[in-house]
Amino acid sequence: MTRRPAASKPARDPYGLGPIATRVGPIVAAVVLVVVGAVTLSLLNGQIPFKASGSNTGNNGGNPGGPALTPAPPSIVLPEPAVFTGSIVYAKAGNIWIQTTDNVRQLTNSGTDSMPSFSPDGQWVYFIRIQEGAGLYSLNGSSRLGWYDLDTPQVSRILADGSGAPEMLFSGKLKSGRSTWFSWIRQPVVSPDGKTIAVVSDAPANSQSAVVLQLYDIAKKRLSNPDLAQSLKLGHQDPAWRPDGTQILYVKNGRNGARGAPQIMRYVVATKKAAAVTGPGYLAPAWSPDGRFIAATRTDNFGTDIVILDTKGNELLRVTNDDHSFSPVWSPTGDSIAFLHLAGQIVDLDLARLDGSNGSWTVKETVPLTQVSGLDGASRPSWFVPPSELPAATPIPSAAGSGAAGSGSGGSTAP
Repeated sequence: MTRRPAASKPARDPYGLGPIATRVGPIVAAVVLVVVGAVTLSLLNGQIPFKASGSNTGNNGGNPGGPALTPAPPSIVLPEPAVFTGSIVYAKAGNIWIQTTDNVRQLTNSGTDSMPSFSPDGQWVYFIRIQEGAGLYSLNGSSRLGWYDLDTPQVSRILADGSGAPEMLFSGKLKSGRSTWFSWIRQPVVSPDGKTIAVVSDAPANSQSAVVLQLYDIAKKRLSNPDLAQSLKLGHQDPAWRPDGTQILYVKNGRNGARGAPQIMRYVVATKKAAAVTGPGYLAPAWSPDGRFIAATRTDNFGTDIVILDTKGNELLRVTNDDHSFSPVWSPTGDSIAFLHLAGQIVDLDLARLDGSNGSWTVKETVPLTQVSGLDGASRPSWFVPPSELPAATPIPSAAGSGAAGSGSGGSTAP
């Protein structure tokens, strides 16, 4: 079969999954719909909030039929410096950036990078890089193959100081005979011992796969699936390692009518069992440094806000009340939470300073860390503080003392 030249991706095909061939078989179309459905699930869950007026406020991609999007500047805009300890990494326009109190620097320049997270020692930043290309896949379920544009995800890493080139650890590329396709891979997060990467992936991809929590052994170069329960085959998202490595929080996606019903779950590594931490309406969990509390995104009919939960799912503090805040990350010093915030049509990074003792906080102040900078709303920030700048370590309670699997209350909510 003679290869047809790859056409440029149309605006209506932002994920590069449209066929180059002129005919698309129903089986391939079904596979495409499954993958696109996984990508847009965060919108179903309300993870990237919309304005109350109902206008399109997505930060990336086209805006057919909606108001013109405000263009973001090509670099990060820092407001009056807000003092914080350590470094925060995030994504913007397909590149990875690292910010400190008075400086921000661009770490990658491929234009296809997202979802960064620091390694436990802060030396590396792990992220997803998209490899653009083309692949063959069956037409109409027959032996005839057609060419498709493929955007294949790769888990990569780069030294946080910017020295050296990015290193590709593993790819979602799939090959069977002459056919080429890919598995979806998202949200890489490295375990505290640096040996395992938690991701959400549909590997090995097929028409029945869903994007679920999987674990990649770096030494063995092997991806394993703990086979955790799903709801309606909607899969999982938002993995987060407990600081001692004994547990992983993740979100089991669900649906209530037309709305998403995400639920935070806890996977215990030793027992390989999972149980609910919250009821529906919570996602994007982030552990406190002592493993005793969880920052999360709470979603409802009005939008999304940042809350603090205990490990039984009880809501202790509403950090924001603006319906436009999401994807928190807890400072390793334990005294503040950074999160993404939607202002108009632009996503920026804000910081909430906490006052009071553990479990009895108030929000001292909330300050912007970026201004009209257009960050990637689908990429959670990650925070690293060198050990020399951390306060005296607080012992992390055992899993049994912090709401082990099966002991959660199902997410009772404070008034």
